Amino acid sequence: MATKSSSTSTSPAPGTAHWPETLRDGSRLTIRPIAAEDAAAERAFIEGLSDQSRRFRFLGQTRHPSADLIRQLTDIDYVHDYALIATTGGDDGDEIVGVSRYGTSPDGSRCECAIAVADEWQNKGLGTTLMSRLIRIARERGIRSMYSIDSAENRRMRDLAGDLGFRTRSDPDDASQVIHELNL
Repeated sequence: MATKSSSTSTSPAPGTAHWPETLRDGSRLTIRPIAAEDAAAERAFIEGLSDQSRRFRFLGQTRHPSADLIRQLTDIDYVHDYALIATTGGDDGDEIVGVSRYGTSPDGSRCECAIAVADEWQNKGLGTTLMSRLIRIARERGIRSMYSIDSAENRRMRDLAGDLGFRTRSDPDDASQVIHELNL
């Protein structure tokens, strides 16, 4: 389980928040809001995911994301959306090893969330750490429910969702998918 940082506020303005975390295997990293300046690192992160991890995250293959997709993923308005990245300080700067995000419905009462963790960082508690912080931020912002649409084959996401209190049901529109829902 990840240790909690000493910060009391979980949703400050992007660029001002950095939460140091230690994962259950002792790995240290930083959680912070994503910024437009992270575009190259986000591209490298997506391209570095295994085929299966990319398929589970994007519900299809996205080996080489377009410039438009990268812009959508990194240039966040932070009024209706929120995105967190987990980074490690490497020789070439920060490397993204995990991303969690949500986008709100037009009325702001619900949000759809997504998460991806680099393959070599899975099973260390990073997904739980990222999603727990994202859930706290959504609650602070008055969002009442959170949901995720995922491949029914994605057992890791099903386990993570269950651990975090999400209810899981089959997608009535697509039998190959499930919907995880959490009342906030």
